[in-house]
Amino acid sequence: MESTSTSFPEVRDIVVESLGIQDRADSLTESTPLLGGLPEFDSLAVIEVITVLEQRFGMDVDDLDITGEAFETLGTLTAFVDEHRGS
Repeated sequence: MESTSTSFPEVRDIVVESLGIQDRADSLTESTPLLGGLPEFDSLAVIEVITVLEQRFGMDVDDLDITGEAFETLGTLTAFVDEHRGS
């Protein structure tokens, strides 16, 4: 579920800001692993990122839609956003 969407830069920026990893922002790609890949990306970070994504993209994400697969990589998270935009 990788994405080549134009949403990627915004999704990356949200993750970077939420985790406070501005010093690594340029090294993050769509294949960058999130859960298990970035030590800062824990369950609290998931909640914060989802909240900001909902606000920024006008999404309404049901708790049942939030799965580990969506947070596997930055690309899968971007695809998740694209799928739920405007819902």
